[in-house]
Amino acid sequence: MSDTTARGPAPVQRQRVAAYAVVVRDGDVLLSRLAPYLAPTERWTLPGGGIDFGEHPRDAVVREVHEETGLDVTVGAEAVVDSALRALKDPGEPAAELHSVRIVYEGWVAPDAPEPRVVEVDGSTVDARWHPVADVESGAVATVPMVRWALVRHRAARRQRLAAYALVVRDGEVLLTRNSALGPRPGSWTLPGGGVEHGESPADAVVREVAEETGLVAGVGRLLGLHDEHFTGTAPSGREEDFHGVHVLFEATVTGGDEPVVRDPDGTTDAAAWVPLDRLVDGSLDVRPLVHEALGLR
Repeated sequence: MSDTTARGPAPVQRQRVAAYAVVVRDGDVLLSRLAPYLAPTERWTLPGGGIDFGEHPRDAVVREVHEETGLDVTVGAEAVVDSALRALKDPGEPAAELHSVRIVYEGWVAPDAPEPRVVEVDGSTVDARWHPVADVESGAVATVPMVRWALVRHRAARRQRLAAYALVVRDGEVLLTRNSALGPRPGSWTLPGGGVEHGESPADAVVREVAEETGLVAGVGRLLGLHDEHFTGTAPSGREEDFHGVHVLFEATVTGGDEPVVRDPDGTTDAAAWVPLDRLVDGSLDVRPLVHEALGLR
């Protein structure tokens, strides 16, 4: 009798290639809950699924995330790959081995995206939600092992940005702008200014940004100095970024215009105003450190 006969038939070999997205926003991760027939106890996983024949993995992620969460995801260019082999022991079915290849991309959704909801009914997903990353890492939220594996390997996109800002003080007041929901630290006040475009001088960037954010014409004066900040947060695109901002600070005057008004209401600034200097020290206003740094250099 041969070894094959003695041991029984060889296990059926199956292979499944799937693509997923790890989407992190403001300390939360987007997860979908598996249907009971896949996980008898409540378990959450990354949104994603099997790749159709001829389909690019990134396209599969976009399709699956929408079906499982109702959200439109942007997918990064790079991915990490995990491979696992496990035995399948379904009652009444022949012995089988499943080789799972999982391709995990970074993904992000717009900051104003709606709450997740399952679009595909009667599928493998029965719920979709944002969960705190801390709860996933502590085990308070039950997940498949892939979720923690992906979070360990996930890194916020690194970005360095050169920006130029204007310190405009007159009659005991300073010209400030307020960050919108699309900007860093929404609701906080900072100096008018913004990113320097390729080939643009920082002084010209100040004039352009002051006009866009306040409707006023700026005359750029002397260079006050440099300021920088480093933090991890959600970019206007919705992507999580490890952000380093380098800021060139100029003293400036207003040479044209009336009261400040935001000319780009859909940008990162939602208000502009002359603010009494006293309000910067009494704690009644959420002011970015950039403002105090510039005033200290004045």
